Amino acid sequence: MEIDLSGVVPPALPAPYTWKPWEDSLLEAHAEVKYFCFRDEIDAHVFPCLGDRAGCRRLMREIRRKSGFLPAATWLIAAPGGYVATIQGVIDRDGFGAIQNVGVLPEYRGQGLGRRLVARSLMGFRERGLSRAFLEVTADNVHAVRLYRSIGFRRVKTLYKAVGG
Repeated sequence: MEIDLSGVVPPALPAPYTWKPWEDSLLEAHAEVKYFCFRDEIDAHVFPCLGDRAGCRRLMREIRRKSGFLPAATWLIAAPGGYVATIQGVIDRDGFGAIQNVGVLPEYRGQGLGRRLVARSLMGFRERGLSRAFLEVTADNVHAVRLYRSIGFRRVKTLYKAVGG
């Protein structure tokens, strides 16, 4: 799915949530939140690393090492008890913003945190001077597809991946 970044506005978080910008010291926190967000979801069947703690750590290290890794598009959301949501962004070789993962812990879903997280990441791309961004989403993840469409993402192509049963 793809979006034009011209209409993106900075999101505010409701209390008691706060933004935590990227720092290298937070790599493990991103990996841990990612694991708890995806371990029981369909995405972990399509991408098995998301259902495995060590796999999430490897994935975060790979994202961080990408030449286009963009700290301004990579965020955590904190609550009083710890981190509850994560997103990572990179600039791809064509100069588009690419959201890598959007995860909100199950017990924090339905509060608009995912929408705000995506908007904050998109602002990071726009602040860097990019005009478009994209993400990939599992078609069967109807809640995520609905969220991305409501933000303004549009489907531009469909990819197929066989999943073992």
